[in-house]
Amino acid sequence: MAEPGARQRTGVELGVGIGWRAELDLSIERMAGVDFLEVVAENIRPADLPESLRVLRARGLPVVPHGVSLGVGGAEPPSPARLAHLAACAEALDSPLVSEHLAFVRGGGIEAGHLLPVPRTRESLRVITANVRRAQDALPVPLALENVAAIFGWPDDELTEAQFLAELVERTGVGLLIDVANLYTNQFNLGLSATDALDALPLEHLAYVHVAGGYEHHGIWHDTHTTSAPEPVLDLLTELCARATPPGVLLEWDDEYPSDAALGDELARIRTAMSAAGEPG
Repeated sequence: MAEPGARQRTGVELGVGIGWRAELDLSIERMAGVDFLEVVAENIRPADLPESLRVLRARGLPVVPHGVSLGVGGAEPPSPARLAHLAACAEALDSPLVSEHLAFVRGGGIEAGHLLPVPRTRESLRVITANVRRAQDALPVPLALENVAAIFGWPDDELTEAQFLAELVERTGVGLLIDVANLYTNQFNLGLSATDALDALPLEHLAYVHVAGGYEHHGIWHDTHTTSAPEPVLDLLTELCARATPPGVLLEWDDEYPSDAALGDELARIRTAMSAAGEPG
């Protein structure tokens, strides 16, 4: 792993982007300064892409399919049908990569309804390594996995999240989608140092970064993607950029959609936070 402070560059250069949502289609088409897009794979049909995505692809904007239901963190192998859908999305969009979550989402046919943290044990690592390799074999483009937000941790964890991800990367070569808002959530809710995680993660395998907002309620931080990113999240983006040069940084906004101007301001705040990493301390 690189020495602290060393800048690394890897993956496809994406720039600064935004998560495409049907409710934001015209806003994104009008906005300047959007370099790439991410679309929730479960929300589209590869054979009948939304017109807005076709328009934006025709302008040359890369689009990354982002899965939320593959479930590589479970004991069961990933569903061939779900993998086929991700592959078809990537091919229809001519995507440079596909992203998913390192999460537990179902067991025994029962859906959790949430992206839950995986038990970070050696045995779990063995199973998840096999699942990730199956997914990689089924996809036509590289795979990146995202760290998740949590409100609890498993009592028998043997590794930190960063150590678990580092070993998974070493075993599979999978890329990393680092969500700095999720790092902040885990720091707020579980007392896990976000900067310690950044120091331990193999950022030379960074594919891109997520930024999002949320709110505190009764002492719990909720990663809702419905508000402006708080300054501590952008500070973590700056910290990440002081350690590595992310190929891309993407804003997630999933409900209570703001004006075009407000979204543009969020992208500007992201660029400011990224550039702050190169300023003298």
